[in-house]
Amino acid sequence: MRMQWNLGHDEAQAAIEAIRRELVRRNQAAVIAVADAAGELVALLRLDAAPASSIAVACNKACTAARLRRPSRVLGETLRAKGVDIAWYGDPRFTGWSGGLPVIVNGSVAGAVAVSGLTEDEDVALAAIGVAAIGGTAPGA
Repeated sequence: MRMQWNLGHDEAQAAIEAIRRELVRRNQAAVIAVADAAGELVALLRLDAAPASSIAVACNKACTAARLRRPSRVLGETLRAKGVDIAWYGDPRFTGWSGGLPVIVNGSVAGAVAVSGLTEDEDVALAAIGVAAIGGTAPGA
């Protein structure tokens, strides 16, 4: 039997709170999404002044990172290199934008943390803060 690690409410809250504190410190607003190992939403926070359009994007970044077990930007890079449309993957929730990071715990992907609403580099850096708050690691952060 294979044991599957999965992010839960406590881990999601730790990630969200760490990222929220950093956003407040920077006087910025964004949307933070945390997904479980299956890419399903565990928790979401939209800070005041964060664009509403970033809600779905953050959720999709987290889903992509968890399900594909790699940073969401890798899908975008792969598709651009191959000249393939994202619809080829067959899942409308997949996205190739940066900002979604898988959370590795004991060698397994336990979920993902994603941020949307800022530049791609800022989104990735903030998501990495959330991953660190959980105690996991994130490839390509």
